[in-house]
Amino acid sequence: MVHIGTAQAVVTADEFDREPTFAELDAIECEMPVIQANIELLDAQIITLDRTLTELDARRIRRAHRKVLAARRTLANTAATRVPGVGA
Repeated sequence: MVHIGTAQAVVTADEFDREPTFAELDAIECEMPVIQANIELLDAQIITLDRTLTELDARRIRRAHRKVLAARRTLANTAATRVPGVGA
């Protein structure tokens, strides 16, 4: 029987057990305005789960939804102008 103790870490290593790369961290940072806008939208929707929707709640949800769309538009426009592999 051949002992594979030294190769075992490579065999059993999980891709999710590693730290994010610099490219992945940059991508997350670029998407952070969209993530924060989505969180704000979810917060506005969660507030209305256990009560009747008021005009103020509806305005808060519409405003948060517009913020999400604006953040996505901005991200799409900046992503279209960025050259892959070249840091900003």
